[in-house]
Amino acid sequence: MNLAKYDAIVIGAGSVGCPIAYSLTLEGLKVLVLDGEHSAGQGQNKAAIGGVRATHSDPAKITICLESLKIFSTWKEKHGTDIGWIEGGYCFPVYREIDEEKLKALLPIQKSFGMQIDWVGPEKIIQLVPGINPVGLRGGTFSPHDGQVSPLKAAAAFWKESRDRGAEFRFGEPVTNLLLNGSRVEGVETAKGRYYADIVVNAAGGQAAEVGRMAGIDIPVVPDSHEAGISAPMERFFDPLIVDIRPGPEGRTANFYFGQNDRGQVIYCYTPISPIVGTNRSVTSEFMPVISRRLIDLIPRLKNMLIRRVWRGLYPMTPDGIIILDKVKEAEGAYLAVGMCGQGFMLGPGVGLNMAKLIVHGKPVIDPEVFSSVGFYRDFHAKRAEALK
Repeated sequence: MNLAKYDAIVIGAGSVGCPIAYSLTLEGLKVLVLDGEHSAGQGQNKAAIGGVRATHSDPAKITICLESLKIFSTWKEKHGTDIGWIEGGYCFPVYREIDEEKLKALLPIQKSFGMQIDWVGPEKIIQLVPGINPVGLRGGTFSPHDGQVSPLKAAAAFWKESRDRGAEFRFGEPVTNLLLNGSRVEGVETAKGRYYADIVVNAAGGQAAEVGRMAGIDIPVVPDSHEAGISAPMERFFDPLIVDIRPGPEGRTANFYFGQNDRGQVIYCYTPISPIVGTNRSVTSEFMPVISRRLIDLIPRLKNMLIRRVWRGLYPMTPDGIIILDKVKEAEGAYLAVGMCGQGFMLGPGVGLNMAKLIVHGKPVIDPEVFSSVGFYRDFHAKRAEALK
């Protein structure tokens, strides 16, 4: 049986776990990362479409994602590794008065927390998105410093940099139990052994609630699934990721969003109006017909686009749609970085930085008052105003 001792153990080697491990190694900690998959980023990370935006309505998400953008956008310069970063911005085209009012009302909040974003007219939207349907186009918001990254390249990059700084990764080894001494965590147990540390971070994504029960706490994270797809490569003709917040005419979808990656592939997803709760990741027969109609209605020239594949990934959801970052009162030394609500990839580097600072120095990077809004001990059923999920 393994009796290895570490400074910190991270449960999960995905969009959140790998950046946490990376940031902890930057603080000089000896880190172990455990994951049931066989390599980094093979859970929900590889199902992400790669968009990275600070364009949110929640102050914590805005500020954390601004940190993520700093890390992603400077990664190649700092580490020499290409992660597919494109600073193309995010564009929210608007066709309805109600959506214009909603997005314009968010601008003062977004700007007050450091975002560079503004409302632009229809002429600018047409310039940003050549071929977009001009009928009824009122304009939209554009945030030029948001962007896009390859989830697969990013996962490999965070894994490599963490490993090179001394982090140990054990794959194919899911955690089966948390080791507790009274009200303090001492480590974890797997089928292959016990590993000891005074710090254990739950970054288990869709399995977060299951891991929480090992410590006797109820984490209100329930996964639901979202479907996505990708085209064959084509000549690049637009830079921003595009979000259409109108509900779909078929009554099944809320917003939908898509972008063109560094290989010219169009990658896309939509939000179901009725959540598909559970862990079933089988693709459906209705996804492509529904998303195709929406894509072609918005940009008619996409009617000849060749589809390469589709897939489904899990969104670990909280009741209020807000993430959970906190230390656990019931088990000293245990920390939570869970409930990313489908935005773990874009939040991951910022979450990693803030969690490492919280763990090592007792204080996050972002304003502590803002950070407190993502705490575990909040009222999850209080009404929260968040227009952009």
